[in-house]
Amino acid sequence: MARPAASHPAPPGAALLAAAPPRFAGTLPLWYQLAQSLRTAIFSLDHQGATRLPTEVQFARHYRVSLTTVRQALGSLAADGLITRHRRRGTFVNPDALRSRALRVLGSADAVMAQQSSDETRVLGRSQVRVPGSPAARLGTGGDAVLIRRLRLDGAGPVSYAENYLRPEHAAQISDAALARLPVTKILRDALSLPLTRIDNEVSARTAPADVAALLEIEPYSPVLLSDNVTYAAGATPVDVARIHYRGDRFTFAISLDIP
Repeated sequence: MARPAASHPAPPGAALLAAAPPRFAGTLPLWYQLAQSLRTAIFSLDHQGATRLPTEVQFARHYRVSLTTVRQALGSLAADGLITRHRRRGTFVNPDALRSRALRVLGSADAVMAQQSSDETRVLGRSQVRVPGSPAARLGTGGDAVLIRRLRLDGAGPVSYAENYLRPEHAAQISDAALARLPVTKILRDALSLPLTRIDNEVSARTAPADVAALLEIEPYSPVLLSDNVTYAAGATPVDVARIHYRGDRFTFAISLDIP
């Protein structure tokens, strides 16, 4: 009997070809839009050691653009120091370009939940996702997770777009009606009675990829504030990994510190 071929996990860079290609707008050069899309995707990868990117041909086929467009986009990222290109070896993410000092904000869970509130919340859908290569890897489950997508609005329109990655057993207990009324953190703590202990929050300035820009009703690659949050329960167990894009023209990042 023939022995089945061993399955090997896809390298992190392959995740850039996993999702559907974004919708490019006609108002900006195509190479620039591709460069910004790749930049956002690279920062979203779960980097462990050197990350090799797909080939120019693979990028061209996936994004349905010419090789010239791909080369211009990669050239822009290389000029910014985000990637390095080696003849015959391939293109790699530059680990030094990904290292940044995080500004961490200490506060209460109620303060975080207050910031997550809005006049209206639309549940855009939920889906089962594979953990490897996605932000859900921080859940530490090694298998599947449930991605819940929501759009928050006030009287003037969309203000933020949120993606929450949850453990399947927790997501199964949360209704769309609850998601439309309450922040996920509040649901986990009060409705599911999880003993939440800590929320790690990192905020960075990014450009909005075309699909996120369309949801927020802004121009593609406009500035946004990206908030990456991980919520932990007792035993240092991650129970929610959230990525929230805030419109840059509607939010500022402010902190208040007490001096002892």
